[in-house]
Amino acid sequence: MSAKPLMVKPLMPHPALPDADWADCYELNIPNSDLTAIAAAQTMLSRFPFWVRLLIRVRDAVTGLFGLKSSSELRAEGWEKIGFFPVVSKSDNQVVLGFDDRHLDFRVVIDVRNDDQGRRLVDATTLVRRNILLGRIYLAIITPFHRLIVATMLADLGKRMQTVSLPPSP
Repeated sequence: MSAKPLMVKPLMPHPALPDADWADCYELNIPNSDLTAIAAAQTMLSRFPFWVRLLIRVRDAVTGLFGLKSSSELRAEGWEKIGFFPVVSKSDNQVVLGFDDRHLDFRVVIDVRNDDQGRRLVDATTLVRRNILLGRIYLAIITPFHRLIVATMLADLGKRMQTVSLPPSP
């Protein structure tokens, strides 16, 4: 079992955002557990590393110039949230987070499942529908950072899961 997430082909079209025109998906093999998608999402998104928080601040400052929603605006709105992401839907096996904005609509889908080989997997799928040119430009700029952040957050979840599932020392 690896604590390193793998990039896998996302399901497209995806029911969470059927007309998405961009997607990626990372998959992490975790120890067998009763981890739910809600708990996985809360663990991954409730506490960002310093460098991610810094990137979010830079993103908020720049996108604010274009009239786009900032993370602080999302925190202030009355929706149920995990991290600062509004909850679109949730069940034990899947959480869909996201919102629609002028430049793009996006969803983050966290799935927890068992595969046909008996492995327990956590998938993090990002779906985007780019609405205007600004959405295309924005996504092109942030994609490398997005991929690094998602892989880091999943790897951190994997490390936490391995720590919890380690047998006690003799």
